[in-house]
Amino acid sequence: MTRVAAVDCGTNTIRLLVADAARDERTGRARLHPLHRSSTIVRLGQGVDRTGRLDPDALARTLAVVREYADTCDNLEVPLNAEHVRFVATSATRDAENRDEFVGGVLAVLGIAPEVVSGEEEARLSFAGSLLGADDGAPSAEADNTDRAGQAPVEQGSGYPRGPRLVVDLGGGSTELVLGVDAPQAACSLNTGSVRITERYLADGVTPAAEEAARAEVRALLDRAADAVDLAPPPGWSGLPAPSAPSPRTLSAWIPSTATPLMAPS
Repeated sequence: MTRVAAVDCGTNTIRLLVADAARDERTGRARLHPLHRSSTIVRLGQGVDRTGRLDPDALARTLAVVREYADTCDNLEVPLNAEHVRFVATSATRDAENRDEFVGGVLAVLGIAPEVVSGEEEARLSFAGSLLGADDGAPSAEADNTDRAGQAPVEQGSGYPRGPRLVVDLGGGSTELVLGVDAPQAACSLNTGSVRITERYLADGVTPAAEEAARAEVRALLDRAADAVDLAPPPGWSGLPAPSAPSPRTLSAWIPSTATPLMAPS
């Protein structure tokens, strides 16, 4: 095993994972044995939607936590180099015209520059991260994974039919929807998230009018996402309890989000 660390710096939260990593000989996928997790709300993307720049106070808050994470890596004997540490920055950093200030600050602390990934790459990493630790669904010699009625094979250990899964990564500045089985088949990255919606519509309080405006923007974006990603439920899937059955264009709002992966195979 190799001792590694990964930092995921989003619009609202920065997270650290330290783990021992190895590749599963059966599936070829990366397997992690987590040793330490940290998650800190720094709101790096404060005001970026309005100004297009990273706020000095937000930069200072975030870099202070990066220094704490560097100390944690040192204490857990993770070498601070590009072979053992991966730092990914997402929506707020890629949207900010002064992103180089953040990149330089991280480089000075960790000795590595953060990867400022595109929305498309963020979607790919989200899907890859969702597969870490998941059963590959392959039939085993010991178990029959087809039910008595001859329905679709069931993914081992999951109780769900083997087939495409929809991964929803709901962040502070962007939201990724990715559909696939072992690799993304369709993906969409939307410039919306908890921080953007809050700053645009709810900063002065949640009124009926503000809430309806926020909902209208989210619905319009989900309609756009449905043009790129099939949001229809699989045959025989009844969905989650609700007052009425979900339509394909609203189904994604019912699916729990999957956090951007802290470590995913390249």
